[in-house]
Amino acid sequence: MTEYKLDFICNKEEDTILLGEKVSQFCCLGDVFALSGTLGMGKSVFARAFIQSLCGKTEVPSPTFTLVQMYDAPDYPIYHFDLYRLKSAEEIFELGIEEAMYEGVCLIEWPDKMAGYLPRKAIGVNITPFEQGRKIELIFSSEKQYQRFLPLKD
Repeated sequence: MTEYKLDFICNKEEDTILLGEKVSQFCCLGDVFALSGTLGMGKSVFARAFIQSLCGKTEVPSPTFTLVQMYDAPDYPIYHFDLYRLKSAEEIFELGIEEAMYEGVCLIEWPDKMAGYLPRKAIGVNITPFEQGRKIELIFSSEKQYQRFLPLKD
C-alpha cells in the first residue's frame, strides 16, 4: 500500500499548537487521527490545539483517566481518546469508538493499543524527537487524503 507523507518540524510547543490548529481546518467528518509518540512528545498538545481551534474550548483535559472526551464542534462531534491504560484491544468497543468514527472526527492517542482495529484510512500523526524540538509526520493512506491536507505546506 502506498503511503503519502507531510513532514513538519516543530522547534517549540507553540509550533505544535499552530500545526494542530492548522490540521483541524482541513479535517472532515469521519477522519480518524492516530497520534503516536512516546510520553511527553506532544500528542496531547496537538490534540488540545486541534479541539480548541474547532470548538473554542479553553479547557481541554487529557482523557488519560476517562479514556474518552467528546466535544461539540460546529459541524460534528470530536472524540479524543487516550488508550494508554487499555489492557486489551477489545476494550475499545466499550468506549463507543465505532460509533465515534462514523459520527464525528476522532483523535486517538496510543493507537497501537487498538492493534488490528485501527481503520486503514486513519491519518497517522507520528511525533518524534528532532534536534531541539519535534518532527511531526502526517501519514495518509490515500492520495485523496494527502491532496486535502497538502495546503498545510504552503
